[in-house]
Amino acid sequence: MSTFLYKLGKTAYGKPWPFIAGWVVILAVVLALLGVNGIHVSSEMKIEGTESQKVLDQLAKELPAASGGQASIVFTAPKGERLDTAERAALIQKAVNDVYKNTYVINPAELARQAAAGAAADTGQANGASDKAGGQAGGQAGGQASGQTDDDAASNAAQNSAAGKAAAALPYGPMMIDGAPVPGVLIAADGSVALFQFQFTVQQTSLPEEVPDQIIEAAESVQQDGSGITALPSDSLKSKPAIGSTEAVGIVVAAVVLLMTLGSVVAAGLPLLIAILGVGISVGAAFAFSKFITMTDITPVLALMVGLAVGIDYALFIVNRQRRMIIDQGLSAREAASRAIGTAGSAVFFAGLTVIIALCGMLVIGITFLSAMALVAAATVLVNVLIALTLLPALLGLIGERICSAKARAKKGSGASEKHGFAHAWVKSIVKARWLVVVLVIVVLGFAAIPVADMKMGIPSGATANLDTGARQSYDAISAGFGEGYNGPLLLVAEPRAESGKITMETLGAIVQGLQQQEGVAIVSPMGVNEAGDIGIITLIPTTGPNDDATKDLVQALRDADSPVAKASDVKLGVTGFTAINIDMSAKLAEAFPLYVGIIVILSLIILLLVFRSIIVPIKATVGFLLSVLATFGITTAVYQWGWLHSIFGFDTGGPLLSFMPILVTGILYGLAMDYQVFLVSSMRESYVHGRQGTDGVVHGYEQASRVVVAAAVIMVSVFAGFIFAPDIMIKQIGFALAVGILVDAFVVRMALVPAVMAIFGNAAWRLPKWLDRLLPNLDVEGDKLLAQLKAQGER
Repeated sequence: MSTFLYKLGKTAYGKPWPFIAGWVVILAVVLALLGVNGIHVSSEMKIEGTESQKVLDQLAKELPAASGGQASIVFTAPKGERLDTAERAALIQKAVNDVYKNTYVINPAELARQAAAGAAADTGQANGASDKAGGQAGGQAGGQASGQTDDDAASNAAQNSAAGKAAAALPYGPMMIDGAPVPGVLIAADGSVALFQFQFTVQQTSLPEEVPDQIIEAAESVQQDGSGITALPSDSLKSKPAIGSTEAVGIVVAAVVLLMTLGSVVAAGLPLLIAILGVGISVGAAFAFSKFITMTDITPVLALMVGLAVGIDYALFIVNRQRRMIIDQGLSAREAASRAIGTAGSAVFFAGLTVIIALCGMLVIGITFLSAMALVAAATVLVNVLIALTLLPALLGLIGERICSAKARAKKGSGASEKHGFAHAWVKSIVKARWLVVVLVIVVLGFAAIPVADMKMGIPSGATANLDTGARQSYDAISAGFGEGYNGPLLLVAEPRAESGKITMETLGAIVQGLQQQEGVAIVSPMGVNEAGDIGIITLIPTTGPNDDATKDLVQALRDADSPVAKASDVKLGVTGFTAINIDMSAKLAEAFPLYVGIIVILSLIILLLVFRSIIVPIKATVGFLLSVLATFGITTAVYQWGWLHSIFGFDTGGPLLSFMPILVTGILYGLAMDYQVFLVSSMRESYVHGRQGTDGVVHGYEQASRVVVAAAVIMVSVFAGFIFAPDIMIKQIGFALAVGILVDAFVVRMALVPAVMAIFGNAAWRLPKWLDRLLPNLDVEGDKLLAQLKAQGER
């Protein structure tokens, strides 16, 4: 490997323009494809096979309109005033009618009229439940409103049932104008807040981009002419920006660190250029192909995070190795660059390979949107590795001897040395107190991991948005006026257990009665039966919020085949809706997480065994990684779930952690942690191979690699930390977890635990059974074969 890369580096250095032109052409092709195909991303995070997704798929097939997405708009009045004055009610009615004019929004009143044309006059309150059109009228929001449209009709339909009694006791009702309800609008008893809920004909992710903007524009028309009304669209209508401008701060910090580490503007600029080009090609390609693959809006942001971090780090390792060879060994820039590609480049190759393997390991979980994230991020790493091994030596060829300033050469020539600098003093103290260091690291990281026991998974919503956002104000207004459950309604599908069974309106009424008796249920509304009579649709409002444990328990109870409601009506109930989808997603990912960690552990042992030809090193590295991950999730839980230091990190309210964050962060952290492991421990092994025994080899190897590893870690932490202040809470959590994970792994595990453990084992750390030594291929990561070959050829 090192010999091949040495030749590749020498060729690229000597003939730079073909390599530069090749990458420029690739970038041009990507930009052309992007211009032709455009950008197609969505916020959909679907997990096939879950109960909620099965119900949605069934509805999409049997009753397409009933499977559409839901949204809401909250109207609020100034404090102490009401919305149901003649002027304000007229403005709200006009806004509602304008929303219903959109072809992607279901108008329950229109469908009710269509249904009534073919049914008896006294069945109008069922909103067309007598035929398929009526079944489709049961948009979740429309059903909730229409179930309360007329008190007498509701009373007749409920037949004095518990559902009717519960509805009568509710502190809200339909908004009325001239004795007629405004379709889909509920108003609180004090008139201070009104809730307009409606349903789309398709899921939000399938809506044209302009539709949410049109709906928001129609709703906000009520705010004209000093009406005093405030319109607050729900979180599902807002297109949340994935990133902001704060990530630029991380790049600035990276530039400063590079300048301090490499000592010249020219040398420091190369890693930044390499990383930006790598990200531009890989993220641009991801966008270009988003027309053909389903990709969430967070996918390119993740690729941007990882690409910037590894792109800068990999180029830094190679440029730093070249400068060391020029200064320490007096080599020419060309020879030093070629050898740097052969030695540090080999480490870059295997470090990048570990990141790619860790990310691709997510494919075995079988979750489509996670697989897309993993593949795009892995492709980004691959592109950055290839650029570092081909374009970087070409650019070094253009720079030539200017890569190392005369001042740096003169400083080395004067005999100045960093041998007894901070790194030397630090590692000597670590080696001296190695047992204490090991115990202390385990205790500290174990303590940091304690919050993991309370970690809760979910999807951030309006409940955890910042207080000054419309999404949070909408959530709070709904909770205050109607109860938290209205922020997370459930959609139920009832099917007869017997093949010959039918769901009649009487059966549906009995199911509604039974559900109303269920603990944790606020109100239940029948939405209708399909034309075949084998599917009944019901909406249910819980008493608790979407993220509450009680809501999760309610969903499980509703799905129970032996529940009183299911047994009494001889039906099986399916539950879906945003809340149920989040519950299922979190459960599925929590189930897959141990499998993924197991895969990571096995891969870690195998790869490190091949790279370091040692038993102790892989075990130590894997245990250290597990400690890092547990501490990372513990700290993340304390901050983003418990709300510790929330004001510092730019959010107001703690809440559940992003459900797929643990798997995503574990994969990325594993790969990056192994980067530091490879660069640090390979330096120790190089010292051992060249005759330094015991702790002397540990100290010397640490001195040689620690500075560049620390610089790389600071750069990665800076890049990831730049995303902590992004507008989107999901990006915040991922950026924070990655920044903390690198901080813990690099500075606690690799910089303290690793040299302490290596000092404990001494030369024994490099021992390998002879039979295993014969079986394993020699990857020559340290470049021993290359150096021997060069020495034999007499090259300088």
